[in-house]
Amino acid sequence: MPPPHWDGDSPTLRQNLERVLRRIGVEAAARAPLKLATIQSWHREMMADLDMEGLPPNAAGGFRGEAGLNYDVHVGGLSGVSVSQVTAALAEFEVKLVARVAKLDAAIAAGALPTDQQIEDILETCGWAHAEWVRIHPFCNGNGRTARLLTNAIAQRYRLPVFVRLRPRPEGNDYAAAGAAAMRGDWAPTVSVLRRYLNKKIGRP
Repeated sequence: MPPPHWDGDSPTLRQNLERVLRRIGVEAAARAPLKLATIQSWHREMMADLDMEGLPPNAAGGFRGEAGLNYDVHVGGLSGVSVSQVTAALAEFEVKLVARVAKLDAAIAAGALPTDQQIEDILETCGWAHAEWVRIHPFCNGNGRTARLLTNAIAQRYRLPVFVRLRPRPEGNDYAAAGAAAMRGDWAPTVSVLRRYLNKKIGRP
């Protein structure tokens, strides 16, 4: 029997995502470094035992521009970062992500519950990271799932719950509209949508 398609809602994909999310919870509690190599490893686990449409094996965890992955991508008629610019965009993303997380780590003691203002600061970083990942679109497939994993990883690092579902993607025009805005470099709508999701999850007005 052939492996399920890497975009299909298969039991294999669901199990992979559950396994990755459990791992992320452990990493977040330990405040492990949050870098590109870690995100790549999540993607490899997420895509394990799935049909990658004839792409080379390094498409699992591999970024566009690497060997055999010279693809440009388009989402809703909008282009992701050009394949020739992905490496540079990711390098800048990693520097900013590490700096943002370090600032939050310094402000919020490990194991402490964040204040309302700190929750806003966390949401800003979650929204920025989610939107930038969508804009860059580093992987050939699974970027939305990866952006949602990254959002939940940042949230759990500061004792917030998993609040963005991985699959199926969140419903509603606002999430889709936020993704379109992200493709244009505007991450404010993503912050707004994530704030609503988190507030609903934790009963925050």
